[in-house]
Amino acid sequence: MSKILIVEDEESIADLEKDYLELSGFQVEVENTGDVGLKRALNEEFDLLILDLMLPNVDGFEICKKVRETKNTPIIMVSAKKDDIDKIRGLGLGADDYMTKPFSPSELVARVKAHMSRYERLIGSNSQENEMIEIRGIKIDKTARRVYVNDEEKTFTTKEFDLLTFLAQNPNHVFTKEELFNKIWDMESIGDIATVTVHIKKIREKIEYNTAKPQYIETIWGVGYRFKV
Repeated sequence: MSKILIVEDEESIADLEKDYLELSGFQVEVENTGDVGLKRALNEEFDLLILDLMLPNVDGFEICKKVRETKNTPIIMVSAKKDDIDKIRGLGLGADDYMTKPFSPSELVARVKAHMSRYERLIGSNSQENEMIEIRGIKIDKTARRVYVNDEEKTFTTKEFDLLTFLAQNPNHVFTKEELFNKIWDMESIGDIATVTVHIKKIREKIEYNTAKPQYIETIWGVGYRFKV
């Protein structure tokens, strides 16, 4: 049974999320303070984390940052704050998704299932020979989920790796931001394309010599992005 940690200081919200997730077959643990939530996230094995942004003692941003230093566990951030800057910051720190309160519990369950399913598929098989993609100095080890730029290994979050690999496997094809969101996050965009924009920016910072003049991931203005070969 998959194990989820919810870090949420509003107990009524945490209890509602917990009830819906348990009804969907997940094992759920809840913490109401950021410091305890961070300790458990780092020292215990969870299959997914749901982090509120505003928490006592340690906020959701800091928890996300610390977890991402050592783990690729899927992270969903939730907050009543609707500002794009908070969403961009959370995604930039390595969160896989950002939900704005209020949201329906059924939507949360759907997103949890989508992230869990993708993560389980990605880590499911280690027996095959490593599958590699090599393009102009970039080496993507799909099996080991490692990326090398001019033989120097770069650290990628789960979604950054997925997005880079998808684009590299479909060179010279222009994808809209909505298409990329749907392909990588397994969900309809619902008009929210900030997630893709943030992840493209973070990828470029890791693979491009000059992010102002990208040589790999090209912006097609008014349309989307393509990987040049």
